[in-house]
Amino acid sequence: MDRAAHPRRRTGRLIHERARGIDRRAVVPTDLPYSASAQRRFPIDTLDPATVRAALLALAVELGDRLRNRHQTARTVTLTVTLAGRGQIIRSRRLDGGPSAHNEDIRQILYDLYADCGFQRARIRAVTARCEQLQDAARTPEQLSLDPHRDDQLRAESAIDALNRRFGAGTVGPAAAYRQAV
Repeated sequence: MDRAAHPRRRTGRLIHERARGIDRRAVVPTDLPYSASAQRRFPIDTLDPATVRAALLALAVELGDRLRNRHQTARTVTLTVTLAGRGQIIRSRRLDGGPSAHNEDIRQILYDLYADCGFQRARIRAVTARCEQLQDAARTPEQLSLDPHRDDQLRAESAIDALNRRFGAGTVGPAAAYRQAV
C-alpha cells in the first residue's frame, strides 16, 4: 500500500507546484530563427521608383539592425514585390561577399533584385524583404576590408547602432528611409 501512495504524492506535489508557477524542468533555449523579414505596404499603389527605393532602404536598415541585435548574419536575401493586381514577383540572391548583417550589403542586394525585375510602369502595392539562411555572427568570418569607404560605412553603422540602442530604435538612420516612416 505504501508503494501505491508514493506516486500519488509525487503527482500531487507536482500539481501543487505547477499551480503556483513552480517548474523545476531545465530550460533549453531555442535556436535562433532561420529567417527574418520585413514588409512595407504603400497607402496607394505606386509607380514612383524613388518611393520604392526608399522603402527598400528602410527594409535594409530594419533587417540589418535586427540581425545585428540578434548577433546573426544572412547568406541570402529575397525580395517579394506585390503588384496592384495582387500578383507577386519573387527574386532571391546570395550575398556577394559572404554572410553579412550590414545595411549597405543588404541594401545593395535589394536594389539589384528590384532592378532585375525590370519594371517600367508597374503599380506596386508592397515590397517584402527576407534575410534567409541565418547563422551565428560569431561563427561568420569577416573579410578585412582594404576599402576606406566601406570601413567608414561600418564605423558609422556601429555609431548609429549605439545611438539607436540608447535613444530607441529608428532614432537615427538614412534620411531617404524617413519618407516611408510616416
